[in-house]
Amino acid sequence: MHRHKYIGRKFKREKGHRDLMLRNLATSLILHEKVKTTLPKAKEIRPIVEKLITKGRKNNLLTRRTLNGYLLDKNATEKLMVEISPLYENRNGGYTRIVKLGMRPGDAAEMAYIELLDTEKLAKKVKEAEKTKAKPAEKKGAANKEARKIGKGQLKKVKSPNENS
Repeated sequence: MHRHKYIGRKFKREKGHRDLMLRNLATSLILHEKVKTTLPKAKEIRPIVEKLITKGRKNNLLTRRTLNGYLLDKNATEKLMVEISPLYENRNGGYTRIVKLGMRPGDAAEMAYIELLDTEKLAKKVKEAEKTKAKPAEKKGAANKEARKIGKGQLKKVKSPNENS
């Protein structure tokens, strides 16, 4: 018997367990941008994640609901639609890379990283967002310095209307 026209690996698991494992891997890859797993699992998850990213490029309600139905975390859906998919607007597929790591010591399974490409741009956007958030905190610090320069003796005490003295 030949294995022609059979698609997908079984991983010695039942269908429900296998499908949930692949959904979990896809969710982890989107949230963490890089996942260490076995080579066959990485090869199996690649087309799934690529299709999810392509779907995420259409930013509408139907797409969001479809992605929420597949991914196991709402944050993963949000990250995929808002941060990851816009990175790949001008790219026609090929959003992931598989890097072989060698054999696992315990059972000699071939290990690999599967990662999203161009995540450096994503990291730069996060750093820029953190810098813009830090600026208002600096203004508060500057106001405190001004108050310290004035000194205790020069500050006037403002009476509230409820005070009797």
